[in-house]
Amino acid sequence: MCRNITTLRGLEPEATDEEIEAAARQFVRKISGITKPSKVTEERFEEAVRDIAVIATALLAELPPRKNPPPTEPPLRRIARQKAAAAV
Repeated sequence: MCRNITTLRGLEPEATDEEIEAAARQFVRKISGITKPSKVTEERFEEAVRDIAVIATALLAELPPRKNPPPTEPPLRRIARQKAAAAV
């Protein structure tokens, strides 16, 4: 469906609220076809992001642990790691 949504289950440390919201936002963008909400669509768009984030958080909490970590690192972690490496 969407290659840009990274697997969050099995991350060490666990996925943050920010990572879950980013995945929810990408999902809502993909299914709605809205990249940047207008004033007309913004409220409903943000509500959908919040709803999906709540559902995703509950899902991740209820699933059993993964045996192997996800194959890719979430974008927010990659960016933070690159910034930390550049600062050294």
